[in-house]
Amino acid sequence: EYSEIAAIVGKSEENVRQLATRARRHVKQRRPRFQTTREKRDELAQRFFAAVEHGDLAALEAMLAHDVELTGDGGGKVPALARTLRGRNRVARTLINWMRLAARAPGVSMRPVEVNGGPGALYLDSQQRLIGVWALDIRGSQIRSISSIVNPDKLTHLGPVADFGSLLRSAKRLVPRSA
Repeated sequence: EYSEIAAIVGKSEENVRQLATRARRHVKQRRPRFQTTREKRDELAQRFFAAVEHGDLAALEAMLAHDVELTGDGGGKVPALARTLRGRNRVARTLINWMRLAARAPGVSMRPVEVNGGPGALYLDSQQRLIGVWALDIRGSQIRSISSIVNPDKLTHLGPVADFGSLLRSAKRLVPRSA
């Protein structure tokens, strides 16, 4: 009861009610209690991209929040996620599968960059044309969401854009067929 709590913490019952209301509001907003320093954020992003690139599922899952979200934006022009994926394991497996597919296309590379004030990466083809952009939302010591943008209309302001569809088709042709 509020009266019991008030006696324990040495506050009035009304003050305890107000503190409880503020605490519930804070929890509902899901804001991190402590802001991540830029150095810690960048180090986490670096480990994240390395884990994705090396297909390290366990390391990747450890960096993702339990309720992490992965969104894709192809703008209806190139293949992308139809809807948001949720959950650490599902998102981690999808990212690793995407990287395995990208690795089949010759010369695909990743360049870490800042995206909208946060960590991210550009994915480039062998001629340094843009394939897509990933943006990470890091809160505390976990990655809360990942946005993958492959919509060419949203990428043109960053430079020449690769033919995503052609790259995807060539990567799929290199997939070995099961007997």
